[in-house]
Amino acid sequence: MKVEEKVIGTVEGEAVKAFTVSNSNGVEATFLEWGCAIQEIRVPDREGKVENVVLGYETLDEYVNDQAFLGVIVGRVAGRIQQAVLTIDGESLELPANDGNNTLHGGSEGFHRKVWNGQAEVDDKEVRVRFTYISEDGEEGFPGRLETEVVYTLNEQNELAISYRAVTDKKTAVNLTNHSYFNLSGDLKRNALEHVLTMESEQFVELDSSLIPTGNALNVEDSVFDFRNGRIIEEGVESKHPQIEMVGGGYDHPFLLNGEGMSKLKLEDPESGRVMEVETDRPAVIFFSGNNLDGDIQLKERKSERHLGICLETQVAPGNLAAILLDAGEVFESKTVFRFKN
Repeated sequence: MKVEEKVIGTVEGEAVKAFTVSNSNGVEATFLEWGCAIQEIRVPDREGKVENVVLGYETLDEYVNDQAFLGVIVGRVAGRIQQAVLTIDGESLELPANDGNNTLHGGSEGFHRKVWNGQAEVDDKEVRVRFTYISEDGEEGFPGRLETEVVYTLNEQNELAISYRAVTDKKTAVNLTNHSYFNLSGDLKRNALEHVLTMESEQFVELDSSLIPTGNALNVEDSVFDFRNGRIIEEGVESKHPQIEMVGGGYDHPFLLNGEGMSKLKLEDPESGRVMEVETDRPAVIFFSGNNLDGDIQLKERKSERHLGICLETQVAPGNLAAILLDAGEVFESKTVFRFKN
């Protein structure tokens, strides 16, 4: 197990480091202090060729100017908060509206636009990069001083784990996730439409025209939202299902995950042979099929295109405020594991 770190630039005079971790199987990942972002994950295909499987930029400046949340940690609250108002114990708190009239992913200056502090730790079995950030009381309108920690861990089993921890001194809302776009073709050779997604989910959450959950959980059976036995993503994207058309031709929906403990998902690219298994203790996952990725985004390997990558954002489903409230002194903890196979 190895780790390398280097300064890649500055933001408002503050140095920003990149950490690259690797194991003996050729798996490698790079994390940035800017936005606690995953810049690259390099894994072998069935022939042993090691290539990148996430969307990322080449330079720090491109991350600073990013509008697509590539690879970053989003918070304090992932997803949309309706009308940019958070109500806690009867008190209505105004938040910044950065998505029409709603707050998206913690606001325009959320966790994705902060310099985190990274520290690397390595032993024979795994390598960890521990990122910390303190969100002061009132930041982006959220109450409480929130001490946040995100740990990326790579082991010899080709597992990349993300562990989240946060504690507040005042009641607040917390719903953290990572916003990586995955593409298992390798170095973005093809879009992700031919990928096969499997999810242990019997229900998804209906959205209204502003992409706010209606409160209705719909059964996936006999629909393009049924991924229980695996489904080619393109089948749903090209369908005329009203929920697919509403979000711009694709998926951008919360799926409720089955059972207690670690729920499972699987993403496969049949052509490269790469498989990514996902296990999470979160009750839901937002499956976003990259509907807004257009050709104007210059990525590290190439220009972007619609559906070039997909997000699997493990979290509490948006719209369930009671489930994301954190009392003073209470500890928020969560874990998601990405396991790569070929």
